[in-house]
Amino acid sequence: MPELPEVEALAGYLRQRAVGRRVDRLEVAAISALKTYDPAPTAVAGATVTDARRHGKFLDVVFDGGLHLVAHLARAGWLHYREAFASTVPLRPGKGPIALRVRLDDGSGFDLTEAGTQKKLAAYLVTDPQSVPGVAKLGSDALSADLATFAGALRSRRGQIKGVLTDQGVLAGVGNAYSDEILHAAKLSPFALTDRLTDDQMATLHAATRRVLGDAVTRSLGQRAAELKGEKRAGLKVHARTGLPCPVCGDTVREVSFADSSLQYCPTCQTGGKPLADRRLSRLVR
Repeated sequence: MPELPEVEALAGYLRQRAVGRRVDRLEVAAISALKTYDPAPTAVAGATVTDARRHGKFLDVVFDGGLHLVAHLARAGWLHYREAFASTVPLRPGKGPIALRVRLDDGSGFDLTEAGTQKKLAAYLVTDPQSVPGVAKLGSDALSADLATFAGALRSRRGQIKGVLTDQGVLAGVGNAYSDEILHAAKLSPFALTDRLTDDQMATLHAATRRVLGDAVTRSLGQRAAELKGEKRAGLKVHARTGLPCPVCGDTVREVSFADSSLQYCPTCQTGGKPLADRRLSRLVR
């Protein structure tokens, strides 16, 4: 799933490549992906791309005239920039991976695509990003929140730190992968309770969040959209590395599996050497 660093990099790439270009047309191939009907997709034709921004994990392409194309790429969505499209024939609604296509006046443009059968990519053509329900509910940005804001947000929601850290209403931008990386860097169990974290632990967690996300943004900015997924994988220390040695201590990275997701952690770095039971309702080390 694209998280804060990848969406920031996609916005940066669009600022470099698309800003100043006029929209030829917006084509919708997956009717279910476009969640709005007013303004109509035809409203963006002739508008100029003026900016690209990020709201948490939402990408916001800004056009003159006050229009915004806001997209949440969900678990399997992505943005593919095309220097030239193979065909000028408009897309037809169908079952392919392309959800939306924005064609620009120089023949370039971009597709929003989604792999797999679970179609959860969501796009909104709006005049105010705050009218998008997911954007309106976002908490403070995880990368820019200062320590007081960060601590206040986490302590406002009692629960296991892994779940609270990925709650977009608490902090915006962190998903499954980077939460594993942040907790590893902070040397905290994924299931430590937010209301039991000491001030020192909270400060360490805040610093780790800023460092992990900041480093990932630095690595990602300037990369072409097609290269970002590989760049993300290359920078991970524990996430998706089950069975491999921890690059910090050499212990074996372990996993806890859930119904539709999993987490990875290092026992030596994070849980005092004790492995967490790999079942959903475990009594977990804190």
